[in-house]
Amino acid sequence: MARQRSIFSFFLVLLATFLISCGGPGVAVAPPTYTATQLERIQAYVPEIQAVRDRSQELKTLIQRGDWINVRNFIHGPITEARLNLTYVTPNLLPKDQPAARQITRDLFNDLVKLDKATSASKAQPALTSSEAAFGDIDKFLNLLPKKEEG
Repeated sequence: MARQRSIFSFFLVLLATFLISCGGPGVAVAPPTYTATQLERIQAYVPEIQAVRDRSQELKTLIQRGDWINVRNFIHGPITEARLNLTYVTPNLLPKDQPAARQITRDLFNDLVKLDKATSASKAQPALTSSEAAFGDIDKFLNLLPKKEEG
């Protein structure tokens, strides 16, 4: 009887060792990717964001002319709409990209506040600097977005 118990214990030890070795961290986990729904949601906003980005020269011209009313309309219209679109896109990005996207959106907001203050004071150079920074933030955000072939 004692011999059977020792053989039984030996097989239990072998079984436990085998099971522990199979369940280790060596199992490969696929990196996170975008779902079709996430890509669809992101791509719904990209044309609107890109359209505002493409109008950067228009804002620069308005600032250089000192057309402060239209500059403020641009700030509170298209650029603010683009900022909102950035906030709508952020939750659909991969978790690793979301903190950077939130920071870029905050930076854009701060640049828009500076731009608005410079516009209110009719100061062209600070307004140009802030507008360039704002469009730079939009460029950074667009670089975070997945390319169409990803998925």
